[in-house]
Amino acid sequence: MRSLMRRVLLDTRYTLVGFPTAVICFVLMIAGFSAGVGTAVVWIGVPLLAGTLLVARGFADAERGWLSDVLKRPPVRPRYKPAPPGAGRFRRLVNPMTSGQSWLDLLHGILNFPFAILSFVLTVVFWAIPLAGLTWPVYGYILMRIPGNDTELPELLGLGKGYLVNSVFYLSVGLVFAMLMPIMVRGAALLRAGLGRALLTGVAELQERIDDLAEGRAAAVSAEANALRKLERDIHDGPQQRLVSLAMELSRAQRQLAKDPEAAQATIKSAISATRETLDELRALSRGIAPPILSDRGLAPALAALAGRCTVPVDLDVQTVERYQAAVENAIYFVCAETLTNVAKHSRATVCTVQLQRIGDVLMLTIGDDGVGGASVAKGHGLAGLADRLRAVDGELIVQSPNGGPTLIVAEVPCG
Repeated sequence: MRSLMRRVLLDTRYTLVGFPTAVICFVLMIAGFSAGVGTAVVWIGVPLLAGTLLVARGFADAERGWLSDVLKRPPVRPRYKPAPPGAGRFRRLVNPMTSGQSWLDLLHGILNFPFAILSFVLTVVFWAIPLAGLTWPVYGYILMRIPGNDTELPELLGLGKGYLVNSVFYLSVGLVFAMLMPIMVRGAALLRAGLGRALLTGVAELQERIDDLAEGRAAAVSAEANALRKLERDIHDGPQQRLVSLAMELSRAQRQLAKDPEAAQATIKSAISATRETLDELRALSRGIAPPILSDRGLAPALAALAGRCTVPVDLDVQTVERYQAAVENAIYFVCAETLTNVAKHSRATVCTVQLQRIGDVLMLTIGDDGVGGASVAKGHGLAGLADRLRAVDGELIVQSPNGGPTLIVAEVPCG
C-alpha cells in the first residue's frame, strides 16, 4: 500500500510540476525557433537558433531527471557532439546546431505541450473527484442549508433527493474514482513519459546498448585469447614435456632391446606409466575446454563433479535442472570452476557454498567461502577474466570480499 501511494505521488508530481514547465518551454521554443528561422537570412537567426537549442537542452535534461522516477530506470543522457579542438568562435557558437539530439530536444519541447495538458487534466480530475466525493458529507450538509440550493445531481438523475441520498451517491462516486485514480494517474504520467523517452533518451539508450555489445564482444575476444594462452602454456608445460620425455624413454628402450632386454622392459614399463599420466593430464585439459559432462548432462551434474574434485568441502545447492544455451552453461560452469580453484589455492577456507538458481529470466550462481577474502575483479586479478567471460553473454560478476573475509561471488547471466 505504501509503495502504491508513493508511486501515485511521484506520478502526480511529474504531471503537475511538468505542466507549467511544458508551457514555458513551448513558448520559448516556438518563439526562439520562429525568430531564428525568420532572421537566419541575415545571420542574426543563427545565434538565436543555437541559443534556443541550448535552452531546449536544459529543459530536456530536467525532463530526463523526472523520467527516471516515472519509468523506474536510471536517467540516460545522450552524448552531445562537442566542438572540434581549435574551433573558432563562430564554429563553437553554431555547434549545438550540428547535433541531431539538440533538434530532438527542440521537437520534444514543442510536442510535449499537448501531452502535458492532457496528463495534467487527467491527474487533476482523478484527484479532485475522489476528494470532492469523499468529503461531500461534510461540506454538502452546509450547502444544502443554503436557501435555493437544494437541487443536486442525484435528483436530476432521478435517484431521489435528501441529504442521505446525496451522501451515498457522492461517496460512491468518490470511491469509484479513488479506486481508478492510481491507474489513471499512472497512465497519464506514462503517456507523457513515453514521448520523453522516445525523443530524449531513445537514441542514448540505443547508443548505450551498442556500447555494451561492443564491450561484450571485446570481453569475449579477450577472454578467449586469455583462455587460449593459458591452454597453450598448460600444454607446453605439461603434456608436451611428458611426450618429449616419453619419446626419449622409448628411444632408450629401443637401444636396450639387443643388449639388455630386462632394462628395456623396465624402460618400457616406465614409458607406459608416463603415457597414462599424460592421458590423465590431457583429460584434465579437455575438461577446461569443453567438459563432456556439461554438454551431455547439463549444469547440475557438471557442478556436482566440480564440487567433488574441490579440496575444500563444498555445500552444493542446485535449484534448477533445466538445460540452457551452450554459451550460458559454459559461462556458469567456468565461473564456478575458476572460483573453486581460487578457493582451494588462495582462500584458506574451511567450507564453501555453491548455489545455482533461476530468478525470472536470470540464472544466478552464488559462491561463498569463509576464507581470508581479498578477491577482486580489477585488472591483473584472477577474477577479471571471469568478468570478461560473463560480459560476453551479457552477464555480470559481483564480488564482495573484504580483507579477512568472508567472500561472496555472484554471477548473473540472462537465460530467457
